[in-house]
Amino acid sequence: MASSSSYLPRTWRYGVFTSFHGPDVRKTFLSHLRKQFNRNGITMFNDQGIEKSQTIAPALTQAISESRISIVVLSKNYASSSWCLDELVEILKCKEEIGQIVMTVFYGVDPSHVRKQTGEFGEVFSETCARKQEDRRLIWNQALNDVGNIAGEHFLNWVKLAGRTGK
Repeated sequence: MASSSSYLPRTWRYGVFTSFHGPDVRKTFLSHLRKQFNRNGITMFNDQGIEKSQTIAPALTQAISESRISIVVLSKNYASSSWCLDELVEILKCKEEIGQIVMTVFYGVDPSHVRKQTGEFGEVFSETCARKQEDRRLIWNQALNDVGNIAGEHFLNWVKLAGRTGK
């Protein structure tokens, strides 16, 4: 449990940090989300200037901790990226330690597949873990279980709703 001092009022540099697998959502869902946040004056961290490497970059860790809300966009290939999985671990750490709000969007994946690492999502996760040490796999497994249990939005429901309303 986080200490009471970790919940003192603070100034947030960013309103929102998004964790996502770029090829799955950057030019579709994420671009629309970014545009809408900008229209409403909500600052969203932009990762375009950070060089991807084997471990999560210090600038990214800082951006996560300086964001009031993290939105985790879980897509089919999210678990193919150790970068994304390390981000997720950091996000959940900030949720616990500083009370960061964490929201989930299940973009073309079933929440139970994320929780249990089954289906296509689980296959991708297994491939990623095949190249990693067991302790890291266990940490990622727990993080995916935890984030899969956060009530979130299932993107397929939005698509179905838009189809029924003709929008």
